[in-house]
Amino acid sequence: YLFKYDSTHGRFKGTVEAADGCLVVNGNKIAVFSERDPKAIPWGKAGAEYVVESTGVFTTIDKASAHIEGGAKKVIISAPSADAPMFVVGVNHETYDPSFKVISNASCTTNCLAPLA
Repeated sequence: YLFKYDSTHGRFKGTVEAADGCLVVNGNKIAVFSERDPKAIPWGKAGAEYVVESTGVFTTIDKASAHIEGGAKKVIISAPSADAPMFVVGVNHETYDPSFKVISNASCTTNCLAPLA
């Protein structure tokens, strides 16, 4: 419901349904998980290479790396991190090194306001 009827973007023009434990958007199946331990999420099996860590719980390199143990190749923390390299498009994104496995994209507020600065 929340995907299909968004108060900011309006009604989604495609098809959205739940089937076989997946979210199906325009015929494309997206695996849905309900797991507290990121290591237990089968990211590799699901074909996920990049994971956006947006729980606000796993905000250090060590904690966010649990997603890599689950099979992800890279993790982007959507919050400030005490130790992960932080990048903001338009500010310092050109210093990104592809060898980084876990990075932070700062905060949603930062990403919203940085392009205006």
